[in-house]
Amino acid sequence: MAISAGIDCSTQNTRIVVCDTDTGAVLRESRAPHPGAAAAGSSVAEIDPQSWLRSLGAAADGGMLEGVRAIGVSAQQQGVLVQDAGGVLVRPALLRADPRAAGAAAHLVSELGGPGAWAEAVGGVPTTGSTVAKLRWLAEHEPMSAHRVAEVLLPHDWLVWQLLGHPARRTTDRGDASGTGYWSSATGRYRGDLLTLALGHEAAVPEVLDPSEAAGHSPEGLLISAGTGSTMATMLGLGLEPGDAMVSLGSNGTIHAVHDKAVIDPSGMVTSFADATGRHLPQVTTLNAARVLQATAELLRTDASGLSDLALRSTPGSYGLVLLPYLEGERTPRLPHAAGTLAGLRIESMRPEHLARAAVEGMLCGLADALDVLRDHGVTVRRVFLTGSAGRLAAVQSIAPLILGVPVVVPAPGDYAAIGAARQAAWALADTALPPAWPLRDAVTIDPGEDVSVGRAIRQQFAAVRAQAHPELS
Repeated sequence: MAISAGIDCSTQNTRIVVCDTDTGAVLRESRAPHPGAAAAGSSVAEIDPQSWLRSLGAAADGGMLEGVRAIGVSAQQQGVLVQDAGGVLVRPALLRADPRAAGAAAHLVSELGGPGAWAEAVGGVPTTGSTVAKLRWLAEHEPMSAHRVAEVLLPHDWLVWQLLGHPARRTTDRGDASGTGYWSSATGRYRGDLLTLALGHEAAVPEVLDPSEAAGHSPEGLLISAGTGSTMATMLGLGLEPGDAMVSLGSNGTIHAVHDKAVIDPSGMVTSFADATGRHLPQVTTLNAARVLQATAELLRTDASGLSDLALRSTPGSYGLVLLPYLEGERTPRLPHAAGTLAGLRIESMRPEHLARAAVEGMLCGLADALDVLRDHGVTVRRVFLTGSAGRLAAVQSIAPLILGVPVVVPAPGDYAAIGAARQAAWALADTALPPAWPLRDAVTIDPGEDVSVGRAIRQQFAAVRAQAHPELS
């Protein structure tokens, strides 16, 4: 038996999972917070990356890596670390959640000729969180720092470089590179002209490794795999295959589906990422997910668990209540200035349990619409993996298969990004064509069965209200 370790560096902490390379069984796990991570929750999300190394050291303390032969690294996506010609950081790392680059993203979209031009070039349109937008913000607001930039790294690239002992070669993987805004998942090549457009001058970028390729060996002799972004590592940890989609229900709803080719959507509604196995991850996003449930729970003077209990006391269709959950506008469909709509109010439907269920059904109908956007672009979705805070609610798990119309898999709690990183390390160690087959333990699959027709009726009711409230979508 060999042992591999996965390291996941999130915005708040570093997690380590140690696994049996043959079976994927978790042998040990630990975590440690990033010193100063509270600052990352403020309106400006930047951090001294040395804190990642300190938390990694704390998480690895006590023999966590004893017997480990290979390490994989997963990290938060779309951040940026900029270094000068001597390999010295120019400034603290900019993280994905930094809101300051919104204007920079809009400028870049306009300068290249609109969303269609960006989709054709790199598979997606720059947003506030994009790496390329952060580089433009740096050029606009910190020109002296921008002028010093000689190379650009992502968080996982920098961590791998640290583990390897600062070699001359810098590396990344296709999954994380696909979120930068200057690497195309369709062509598998960098667009240096777009990096230059953002930063104002050329800069070095890491070599993109193949999914199973090793980045090198640490000074201690440990194999270090290519690493990847947290979403790609999570999907590798869950073992998703073509036909599977991961629905993450945080404040927003984010859907990634496994597909065999890049999806180019001129409207910009679908973003084409790469995964950590050689396939692709087309993504769609809804702006309204868990926050819809939170807001409804507050209105009903309860919490998320209480809302879930109330919703389960209602019946499919919520006694005719329909909530269009566009409380903060919407991205899918494109309704940036919309507000929510509550329709179907009657004496018999004006009860807390029916409003609670309408909130759950409305949120899930919005996600089903987003899944249909993927299907309209040729992406097959036969099974959905439900993750995120709202995905743990009993009402969501019960109603999701009806609305989404496919079996829903609810994974057991686990650090799947770290597990995916460990699986990638085991793959690089084995040097095989395919990653090792690690079973997903203790997951629950909920099949809609004959009730799928009930879900169709709920979606038809939702679509009728949406067509009346937003005829511009017709």
